[in-house]
Amino acid sequence: MTTTAPPDTATLEKLISASVAAPSMYNTQPWRYRLDTATDTVEIRAAAERALRHADPVGRALHVSVGAALFNLRVAAAHLGWEPVVRLLPRPGEPDLLAAVRLAGQPLRGSHRPDLYEALWHRHSSRFPYSAHPLPTRLPAELTEAAHAEGVLLSFPGPSETTRLLRVTAEGERRNTHDQLRRAESRRWIREGTADGMPGSVLGPQDSMGQLPMRDFAGLRPSGRPSAVFERRPVIAVLSTTHDRRADWLRAGQALEHVLLVATAEGVRASMLHQGLEYPDLRWALGDGRGRPRHIQMLIRLGYGPTGPATPRRPVRMVRDR
Repeated sequence: MTTTAPPDTATLEKLISASVAAPSMYNTQPWRYRLDTATDTVEIRAAAERALRHADPVGRALHVSVGAALFNLRVAAAHLGWEPVVRLLPRPGEPDLLAAVRLAGQPLRGSHRPDLYEALWHRHSSRFPYSAHPLPTRLPAELTEAAHAEGVLLSFPGPSETTRLLRVTAEGERRNTHDQLRRAESRRWIREGTADGMPGSVLGPQDSMGQLPMRDFAGLRPSGRPSAVFERRPVIAVLSTTHDRRADWLRAGQALEHVLLVATAEGVRASMLHQGLEYPDLRWALGDGRGRPRHIQMLIRLGYGPTGPATPRRPVRMVRDR
């Protein structure tokens, strides 16, 4: 489909609906949208009231979430016939304006796989056990290239390094369990019958073997959580950037969603391991320790398994500013 006409109401709603299908920490959905009709530009702003004060005090995870939503908007715009021209942090005087996407001309070919538009409607995190079936040998290279297209690094560590990363992540999970403020903040986002937050059905069990530190959103002690046997050799991908500025966080979010959509298109499930990134010392410890600049932005667990239930999304009318 090709068009250069400005988006009508129905098309704008489709663009925003695609954008908000992106993942966000605790499913907070920390974004707002506005169309500048004079320039056919969709603005994405941070919804500060939906920020996580304790788990994400500097807003890094919020920026990553908005970056993921931005990538979905780019995919949808190209699918509907526009070339999305992106500016990150376009107005220094408006720090909540994180990105502006001008809908210009016809889309360029080859900016991403054409099947990603369909994938974005089906992508969601699966926090359940995966099988031992290995990923296709070509897939890590394809996912790495997807991240590279957004200016971000993706690596697949070996078994010993994976064990170390999971150990650091487990320490972050342990701290979260014992931090009353963070525990209360997490519990506030466990919600049933609402358009945001985490329904109980999506939370998933803990690893009965204690190898994979799956997040305990309810802040229960291990004895109070359901358990299951998870994969013995988890596949973990590490998303990182050379710098650690707000624009890098937004790029990391775009790379994260690009990787997740390629994985979804290939029938691969994913979930995020973020706990170690929520503490400065643990985030530093997640780095490679070889003196090279490397800022970890996300650990992604990949594999084959159940799709898991999807989290809800707020309708367009709740996230759009007139």
